[in-house]
Formats: sequence, structure tokens, C-alpha cells
Amino acid sequence: MNNDVFNSFQVVKHLNSRTQSYDTHHFGDIFDLANAFLSIEAMTHKKLQKLCYYAKAWYLAINDENLVNESFEAWVHGAVQPALYQKYRAYGFQLIPMFNENRSQLPEEFLSFSREIFESYGEFTGDQLEKINHQELPWLNARQGLKPWQSGNVIISEEDMKKYYRSLMDNE
Repeated sequence: MNNDVFNSFQVVKHLNSRTQSYDTHHFGDIFDLANAFLSIEAMTHKKLQKLCYYAKAWYLAINDENLVNESFEAWVHGAVQPALYQKYRAYGFQLIPMFNENRSQLPEEFLSFSREIFESYGEFTGDQLEKINHQELPWLNARQGLKPWQSGNVIISEEDMKKYYRSLMDNE
């Protein structure tokens, strides 16, 4: 990542060219989405959290509906989904192993969209994704009034996500 600046227009261009035909009928939760990412590669908990956040946010912006219903909170280290945090917190900074179970149990839309998000964000580490997330309005808005080191659990507004990422598409 050059000078810790992320070119979001690269993501927008990539997703705009690929996501036009997504069927918006899906059945799954945050754990299915996490398993879809873990079926691509083993990764740290922080990276998994951020990829799931970006999947939710971009899906909202593109399709005007949720990919998963679970909310993300604006924690010190970026967007975090609390139930996902509880499931994988024991891994600490270690890699969470790849999901090698029956992938056919995961919604195809989750598998497809996770690959799209991974193509745009997968090269980055969890720390780099945290820095990107810290520059974006949905997280900043949810952190208003909190010091950078102060813990908080304010839910990141889905409306903020939709508006912010949609504005990136509009500015392409």
C-alpha cells in the first residue's frame, strides 16, 4: 500500500464491472460469509473482520440491501462484528485456518461476492485494512466523540455505509 493511501476507485471499478448480475436472494449469516472468505485463504482475525465489513458495505451500496443482517461496530481497530469476534478471538494474531468443509453448504452468492471483495482487498494485511477503514466516513461517524484509544461499541450505520460506498461509485 503506497503511503498508506488506498485507491478506492480501483475497487469501485472492479466491483462495478463484476456485480451487475448478482441475484439478491440469499440465505446465510456472518459465519457463512466468514467461511466464504476462509475458503479462499487462511487469514488473521483482523483481516477477516475487515473483509466481512467491506462485503456488507459494498453489497449495501450496490444492491440497496444487506448481504448479512448482523451489524458491525466501530471498535478501536476498525469495524468489528461482535459475534464473529467472539468466535475467532482465541486465534489472536495467528492465522485462522482455511475453511475446508463442504463449500456447497455456503450460499453461492457469498462465495462469489467474497471472491470479488478479496480480489480488491485481499492483498492487504489486517493492519493495512484497519488503516483504510479508519479513513472512511462510516467508521469515523460512529467514532465521533471517542478518543482514538477509547473503546466503544457504536453500531456503524448501514445508511452511512450505503451512502459512503455509493458515493465512491458515483465519483468514479
